[in-house]
Amino acid sequence: MSRQLIDDAPGDPRNAAFLAVACELAYLPEGPGREAFRSQLGLEAVLITADNTQAYVAENDTSVVVAFRGSESPDSLDGFKDWLLTNANNFLILPEGLIGTDFAAAGVGARFHKGFLGALAEVWEPLQAAVKAALDRKERPLWVTGHSLGGALALLAAWRFQQQFIPVHQVYTFGAPMVGNKAAADAFQAEFPNRIFRYVDVLDVVPKLPTVSLIANTYNHCLTEHPLSESNGDGAAVEAASALKGFADRAVSGLLDATLMDEIWGCLKARIAHHMMTNYQARIAEALKSQS
Repeated sequence: MSRQLIDDAPGDPRNAAFLAVACELAYLPEGPGREAFRSQLGLEAVLITADNTQAYVAENDTSVVVAFRGSESPDSLDGFKDWLLTNANNFLILPEGLIGTDFAAAGVGARFHKGFLGALAEVWEPLQAAVKAALDRKERPLWVTGHSLGGALALLAAWRFQQQFIPVHQVYTFGAPMVGNKAAADAFQAEFPNRIFRYVDVLDVVPKLPTVSLIANTYNHCLTEHPLSESNGDGAAVEAASALKGFADRAVSGLLDATLMDEIWGCLKARIAHHMMTNYQARIAEALKSQS
C-alpha cells in the first residue's frame, strides 16, 4: 500500500505511518534528505536549520509537512540528557518577548518548558517564512510532526503557527516529552480538538519526562495518546512504570541528586530501542496490519 495522508481522517494510522517516515528522514542531512523525501514520500523538501534546531519543510500538490528533527544522536540520547534531567532549561516558564506574545493566548496559568521554547525561537523566523511561502504558492493542509525532542518542538510550533494565522491541519508526535503544565495542555486541547495525536510506545520512558513530572506532576501531556506496544509488552510496561514511581518516591523535597538522575538515565537508556523512530514505524505498521 502506498504511503498517503488522509485529510479527513484524524488520527488515521495511515497518516501516522506517512509522518513517521517523515520524522525518520528528518534526521538526514539536507542533500540525502531532500532525495529521500522525494523518493519515499513524493515531497519536495528543504532543510531549515538554526543553531541546534532543524526542521524540514516539505510539500507536494496536496500537502505541506513540517517535520522536526529530534536529538542529533537519537541512538544514544546523550545529547538529550540535559534537556530532560540536568539542565535548568527544563524549568517551566511564562514566555517573554515575541514568542511570549504568541503563547500568552494559552492563558495566565500556562507555563512552558524553557529549553524547548528557546530551541523553537532559534529556528522560528526562517521556518515561518518557508511555511508561509509554501502556503502562499497554494493553500493546502499543513501537517506538523516530530520525534522525541522534535515532537515537543512540533507541538509548540503548531501553537505559534495558529497564533500567526497559519492554520494547522493535524499534529502527530512520536515518543515526545511533555512541553508544559496542565494549563498549557488544556489550552492545546482547546486549540486543537481532535487534531493532536501522540504516539507512545508503552516501554519508552521519554514521554514520561521531564523529570519534574516524576516529582510533582507539574508537567502534563496534551491529548490524544495512542499507546503502542508489542503483544507481550504489558508486563514490561508495568515494570517500567513501577521503576519511574520508585524514582519519584525517592526524590526529596522536589530535588534530584546526581545518583538518582544517573539511575533515571540508566532506566531510559536500557529501553533506548523503544524510543527509536524505527521502532515506532514498526509498531505503527503492526497497527495498520491489524486494521486490514
